[in-house]
Amino acid sequence: MQITVNGTVREAPEGSTVSSLLDLLDLAGRPCAVEVNRQIVRKADHPHHRLATQDAVEVVSLVGGG
Repeated sequence: MQITVNGTVREAPEGSTVSSLLDLLDLAGRPCAVEVNRQIVRKADHPHHRLATQDAVEVVSLVGGG
């Protein structure tokens, strides 16, 4: 299925969740914020939030530094 991730159209397997998308993006386990169709998805909901064709996903990874 086609979804848009940070402005880029990507293919994702049918039935993908936010967690599986983060795995595909090599962001699993890293601090990040995820928005699907302009709605924040809580981290606790990542494994259960299924993505659908044409969803617009924004992922912001958090970077520490000093």
